[in-house]
Amino acid sequence: MSAFSLGPEQTAWCAELRELAAERLRPLADRGEPGRVNRPLLAELGRLGLLARLFRSGALDLCLMRESLAQACTEAETALALQGLGAHPVHAHGTPAQRERWLPRVADGSAVAAFALSEPGAGSDAAALALAAEPDGDGWRLTGAKCWISNAPEADFYTVFARTTPGAGARGVTAFLVPADRPGLTGEPLEMISPHPIGALDFDAVPVTAADLLGEPDRGFAVAMGTLNLFRPSVGAFAVGMAQAALDVTVAHTSRREAFHGRLMDLQAVSHQVAEMALRTEAARLMVYAAAAAHDAGAGDVPRRAAMAKLLATETAQYVVDTAVQLHGARALRRGHLLEHLYREVRAPRIYEGASEVQRGIIAKELYTTAQKEAR
Repeated sequence: MSAFSLGPEQTAWCAELRELAAERLRPLADRGEPGRVNRPLLAELGRLGLLARLFRSGALDLCLMRESLAQACTEAETALALQGLGAHPVHAHGTPAQRERWLPRVADGSAVAAFALSEPGAGSDAAALALAAEPDGDGWRLTGAKCWISNAPEADFYTVFARTTPGAGARGVTAFLVPADRPGLTGEPLEMISPHPIGALDFDAVPVTAADLLGEPDRGFAVAMGTLNLFRPSVGAFAVGMAQAALDVTVAHTSRREAFHGRLMDLQAVSHQVAEMALRTEAARLMVYAAAAAHDAGAGDVPRRAAMAKLLATETAQYVVDTAVQLHGARALRRGHLLEHLYREVRAPRIYEGASEVQRGIIAKELYTTAQKEAR
């Protein structure tokens, strides 16, 4: 298919996802507790087959799921995405035993996964990880802390990145699969503006062995970056879904809202803002699709495209949602309004999985590296 259009089957599937999200997932999300893992919602995602689809689809399929769900139920979108983020390293790098134990439970929604990369002193600079993996007989002991971890401390297992070789930067990081019941592993929830669960983890000599490795020792940074290159475009898809939801409600509102002896849509200042919202949303959508298609095709410029897609889409969504709030006025700030919800949701994606500034750094690095290679 073209990276810039969807086929009839894909279009129909996206419409079906939006309907399922509104009718079957939204009620479960509304009954959930903000800041806590919503296990009934995860179970329904499992029954619908969407979690299992995480492990047999490519980046474009993931983007279509995330955008479609986000338009009707951001909580369902985030629950699905966090399962994928935490479990993808197991799917891509895990042993047969690890896959057999955890992936079926992730797919049916009975096990909660988490991706534990960020630390109090190592957020955007992932190569500065300090969680220590100290040799202990045939294995290691993990000592240190993780912070800003989605689904913590309620996850059933964590993909944990720890430093096995001090002073080696990105080359000395190893990925481990750590079940939540390991001795020495504790955590606490963090109260954040985003409504999905986020917490901190403390590792007090947590034991891990070679059976817990995800990939090779000291090769964990590649595991992390491979996962992020897959999920960064889909963060953009999540953002596009929120932008589209904000645009749709704004078109409806400005079409019927009476002001200054006419409808808001009749004011050029308003209609031009709505047009700008639509323009930026579609541009972001196309870049997300293009990045996802490049990933699935095995293109060599995936890091740059993924960074561009996440950057443009998340910054666009912030603009679109903010403009939608402005055009709605005070009603959009009332607790329970769709835009009040989106206003809280839209801010975090510009930070997690690499802040906007990090994405600009990746783009620039990739551009200069390519230019230097071509100059030789």
